[in-house]
Amino acid sequence: MKYIVAIIKPAKLDAVREALTGIGVQGLTVTEVSGFGRQKGHTEIYRGAEYTINFTPKIKIEVATSDDLAERVVSTIREAANSNSIGDGKIFVYELSEAVRIRTGETGAEAL
Repeated sequence: MKYIVAIIKPAKLDAVREALTGIGVQGLTVTEVSGFGRQKGHTEIYRGAEYTINFTPKIKIEVATSDDLAERVVSTIREAANSNSIGDGKIFVYELSEAVRIRTGETGAEAL
């Protein structure tokens, strides 16, 4: 099993969610996060004053999936979140050693 974490632009959330549902992903977790990468933040002007915004708002998507679907999940996220501009995000893939469905006690891939 794999645990996939993607950090994407907020505007791309609906496209990514629809694309993942289209390939059979049955569940995901979404969190609003902020951070910076190579962009190092940006400046904005509000009421004539310039402010430095050090952290950029992003969306973190987490998906637990079987090994055979993992590569397809990664490529689907990449295609749906890509705008060919700086700050599109990153995808991280982790090994998932165990999963347990609380209600039924199912374990492993059956719990996903």
